[in-house]
Amino acid sequence: MKITLFLLPLSITAQETLPEVVVTANRSSEESQDVPYTLEILTAEDLLENATRTLPQAFLNTPGVLVQQTTTGHGSPYIRGFTGRQNLLLQDGIRLNNSTWRSGPVQYWNTLDAQAIDRLELIKSQGSVLFGSDAIGGTVNTLSKSSGFRNEDGFFSGGAAYYRFDTNSESHLGRLEQRLGVGGKWGLMLGYSASDIGDIRDSALGTMRGTGYSQLGHDLKFEYAFSPSQTFTLAHSYLDQDDISRWHNTVNNPGWTHGRSFTTAGTDLARDYDQERSLTYLRFEDTYTNLSWVDRYQATVSFQHTQDSESRVRGSGRSDTRVLDVDTFGLSFQAETGNLVWGADYYHDQVDSRGFRNGIPRPSNRPIADDATYDSLGIFANYTGTIGQRFTYDAGARFTYIEAQWDGYRPDEAAVDQPGDGSWDNLALSLRGQYEVDASWTFFGGASQAFRAPNLDDLTGSQFSLNGLDENGSPDVDSEKYLTPELGTRFHDGDFSLELSGYYTFIDDGIVRVDDGMGGLATTNGSDGFIYGFEGQATWKFHPQWRLLAHASWQDGEQKQGGVTDTIRRLNPLNGAVDLRWTEPSGDYWISGRVQAAARQDNLSILAASDTQRIPINGTPGYVVAALYGGWRVSEAIQLNLALENLTDEDYRIHGSGQNMPGRNATLSVKFEW
Repeated sequence: MKITLFLLPLSITAQETLPEVVVTANRSSEESQDVPYTLEILTAEDLLENATRTLPQAFLNTPGVLVQQTTTGHGSPYIRGFTGRQNLLLQDGIRLNNSTWRSGPVQYWNTLDAQAIDRLELIKSQGSVLFGSDAIGGTVNTLSKSSGFRNEDGFFSGGAAYYRFDTNSESHLGRLEQRLGVGGKWGLMLGYSASDIGDIRDSALGTMRGTGYSQLGHDLKFEYAFSPSQTFTLAHSYLDQDDISRWHNTVNNPGWTHGRSFTTAGTDLARDYDQERSLTYLRFEDTYTNLSWVDRYQATVSFQHTQDSESRVRGSGRSDTRVLDVDTFGLSFQAETGNLVWGADYYHDQVDSRGFRNGIPRPSNRPIADDATYDSLGIFANYTGTIGQRFTYDAGARFTYIEAQWDGYRPDEAAVDQPGDGSWDNLALSLRGQYEVDASWTFFGGASQAFRAPNLDDLTGSQFSLNGLDENGSPDVDSEKYLTPELGTRFHDGDFSLELSGYYTFIDDGIVRVDDGMGGLATTNGSDGFIYGFEGQATWKFHPQWRLLAHASWQDGEQKQGGVTDTIRRLNPLNGAVDLRWTEPSGDYWISGRVQAAARQDNLSILAASDTQRIPINGTPGYVVAALYGGWRVSEAIQLNLALENLTDEDYRIHGSGQNMPGRNATLSVKFEW
């Protein structure tokens, strides 16, 4: 299938083309047009207008990002060819990646409530200088909602109620939030969210039984001003998901045929996940210190608790259950001294792991070694300078030391637990710059190093993978290392903006899974590899009421492993979208039409081609999908949004996903503010 593709991210459909402030790129506030990185910014209003249900779905219309969805409740964005633990997820600047994250597409991004997010910042190919291990494909920082007390006068109070319903799965999602405080002195934000997601329907498969699930979450943020420049913050968030089925592995999956492509049927009687995560942090920030050695600083203490459980019942009736409890303690400090941003961070994971077979404890069924710890210490500095009037540059470095220790490690062939330990260190460097041709046109680029130390799953993991194969870790693996040069250009003249970029990522010692010859997968370091690609994005406001947006991206790559050169797993197919939007002169209502398209992806790795319950034999078919979105500001208090998605009831699957996308669907949401 040949598709001619377009140009820019619909992630900014609701935004003006004026520059925005970004805080993630250099750990300080800068205008988005002034950073030498490719970035995407999404606001809470964007998520509302695009009918976004989960955090991964927020990136469905972002160039260079493939949003793989193993299930309705699990999603994992592939950013420039990397997914899961090779992308770094932050909440208010705090790492959510921990040492138990498994390989491949992961479910953990869905433990962050999309309805509690004020804005998202995605920095692509940033490297490890500022935020450490895992920041390979991209770094995503989610900034949570707050009271905004510094912008208020006297006592204030307000809130919102949000409700969303979709017709395809008859799903309900709701959120209540309340803020109050005294302007300039203190503020409190409280939120509660609940979802009841039904089984989705596809035009070819009908209702996909078992794809629904339930979710609950709450969040709190209290801020207190010690002075006009000093702020103390106490924040807590919690989310719980129950009974999320890995549908494609189960007997509910009859197999899917689309033209010459087809998947095989599932065989498990059940394969369900429960997830629970909480984050609590204390932060003190001074934005104007009057000290000679530091202009501003921020210190944070955090604690996270996560619990993951997986229950699998095979066709034979044998049941296996794996449960993980992880406590993560974090400390971080960052400061700005002139043009220098510097600081340090420390994270400690304490892991408890349990495994069962047919309800009886079984040590070799533990998902990770029991009674394990994982410590990471990083020290970083990044300097922003200028050469002449037109050239700015960023030069940064980070030293990281990581140490792991475990006791309850029981490989299948072992009779007793095998304790072990390991340590790794890394020096990552980055040098990037931006040249301003004139007030509208700039070039940017540079090179950034990234790395990922082996985590506890790489070292001691025992997971179900692909079509239910056992995937086993190895205590002998070493860190994987990356170098990404990037070159791009931006043009912005008020009514028209354009960004083009190209990148090439060198892979050294990438940790891979290979056939162990015994019906499972073994963990090892691969040899050299690479991923390269191109992205384009544009916005044109050709009339006061009309705006056109478009984007396109393409990538390719390969890696040597086990003496064989193989395609990188789940590369993005050639894809893009175009969106045309009309806004009524008063701004009270708007409507947009959108077309998304992807080409056939049959450039498959050996392992991807063997995952036949998920990846179609002969490749994932291409598709063209149309949708309409609209909004109406009924009054200052009431906002209505309507999305008519998959207008032609297209039968399609995003490459790498474990289920088809919903067929024709109408999503209605209402937001009431007081």
